[in-house]
Amino acid sequence: MGLQVLQRSKIIGARYYNSEGYYDISDFKSPRDSLGHGTHTASTAAGREVDGASYFGLAKGTARGAVPNARIAVYKVCWYYGCAVADIFAAFDDAIADGVDIISVSLGADFPLEYLQDPIAIGSFHAMKYGILTSSSAGNSGPFPVTVSNYAPWILTVAASSIDRKFVAQVVLSNGQVYTGLSVNSFELNGTTFPLIWGGDAANVSAGYSSDFSRYCLPDTLDSYKIKGKIVLCDTLWDGSTVLLADGVGTIMADLITDYAFNYPLPATQISVEDGLAILDYIRTAKNPLATILFSETWNDVMAPNVVSFSSRGPNPITPDILKPDITAPGVDILAAWSPVAPPSIYYLDTRSVDYNIISGTSMSCPHASGAAAYVKAAHPNWSPAAIKSALMTTAHVMDPRKHEDLEFAYGSGHINPLNATDPGLVYDASEADYISFLCKQGYNTSTLRLVTGDDSVCNSTEPGRAWDLNYPSFSLAVEDGNQIMGVFTRTVTNVGSPNSTYTAGMYVPTTLSVTVEPSVISFSAIGEKKSFTVKVYGPKISQQPIMSGAIWWTDGVHEVRSPLVVYTVLPGATYSSYSMSHKKPVFKGSSIYHKNGILGNN
Repeated sequence: MGLQVLQRSKIIGARYYNSEGYYDISDFKSPRDSLGHGTHTASTAAGREVDGASYFGLAKGTARGAVPNARIAVYKVCWYYGCAVADIFAAFDDAIADGVDIISVSLGADFPLEYLQDPIAIGSFHAMKYGILTSSSAGNSGPFPVTVSNYAPWILTVAASSIDRKFVAQVVLSNGQVYTGLSVNSFELNGTTFPLIWGGDAANVSAGYSSDFSRYCLPDTLDSYKIKGKIVLCDTLWDGSTVLLADGVGTIMADLITDYAFNYPLPATQISVEDGLAILDYIRTAKNPLATILFSETWNDVMAPNVVSFSSRGPNPITPDILKPDITAPGVDILAAWSPVAPPSIYYLDTRSVDYNIISGTSMSCPHASGAAAYVKAAHPNWSPAAIKSALMTTAHVMDPRKHEDLEFAYGSGHINPLNATDPGLVYDASEADYISFLCKQGYNTSTLRLVTGDDSVCNSTEPGRAWDLNYPSFSLAVEDGNQIMGVFTRTVTNVGSPNSTYTAGMYVPTTLSVTVEPSVISFSAIGEKKSFTVKVYGPKISQQPIMSGAIWWTDGVHEVRSPLVVYTVLPGATYSSYSMSHKKPVFKGSSIYHKNGILGNN
């Protein structure tokens, strides 16, 4: 008899929570995934290598997670209609008790919460106490400012950036004109042309709709007799269901979104507004307008990585002196595993079944960073959560500021570089006591502090103040509008590189700023040795200044330990938190850009 080798289980445990009865007919009352979101994020973090993975032939190749040899413990807290606060708390408690190494949380609240109100902030604080780093999504409310979620300083907050592959689907008109759009189009029309009509010319008048509505191809606005067998030009992005249900062949959507693609339940592509006007002019002038939509191609994106428009931006809505997001990671057009019972397109009633799907969101970037954190944890099992986070931040690839008007409010310290993160040279470490001191200076008292810590921690007679002395791997100076730039930061670095090493400070800052680092040279004689330094930032009075940025780094000739420095204005009184309590009930949801019930957005 031959020797049988048992493969180690990938999923070593799975729990589910539903304290508020968030059941829909599509949900499984079990840890099984019916939405696809959990499967996609878990496989991105730690999926094994799979040959021949694809989405209907697109992106075909070998797929694997960030740490394919890692094992996964599943804690299902989200359902079709949302995620309950009590369930998030319970899942954190169980994950901590189960002894996980990294917690990956691809969900967030729909509006800012104080730390004492936020179950992710509280749960991740408890995890931090037990040596567990929580990696979480920055949110999908960009490009608007002050929209970042999961901004507690003990969390790794992850923005989403593009990869060097993009999916395009071209529109070919019968006059020979070709227009390129973004789409994960898995339908093959084989070059056959079909009549082309503008949605505004196909209004469902009998239902009371005019072209003012039908031009957008919203539900029930199109007359099926007018669009049957035709390709429809629509003046906004939608899920394609209106055209599909009215017997249309395909849809061309003109919209402002130009940096990420969706997948649809019928042949479709998404073009620019300008190209949409050109196609409408063709419809108006051609005697018999015809068009076809080609199967998607994968093009090389030479501009990548670039923070995508939907990725939520800083500054930090609760603690302006803590820069968020922390880092960015791949979150656009990501191929990963998918629940076969979940819809494979943004139309939630799409009945096709796939094992892999291509979607976008900070839900997708978060598990990339979680996997990178696990990679660093495996190399340095005794490092604290703060040390792992510091290693990822200070070794990140520098992003091109010319492509991001929001600068560090878009990408934080930069794009993850897992290999370099295993050897950062120096780390900015922080303990539970440091975070408690931080909260007390943010205006917490002993009673409110214990709502976060869950223990008998106390706030001594600490006056509320700035967060400049929290040992954070980045520097954020929030200046009240109309005031002078002035800030003094204290930091301590721990040597994790060569036992005998000398580091020299360097910097790049705008000419309007005066920045000094004291001392400018630090030497170490042992691993684990700590050295402190001070960063002083001065400048003129500033008003209505969204962001100025630079960087400070330490180098020993081998390592470069880089920290971004940002200066910006805030409204008076906003420089430290006074936790104005909101009684609005938060809604927690996953952070993928997807479609549900006719709404494009967070799922």
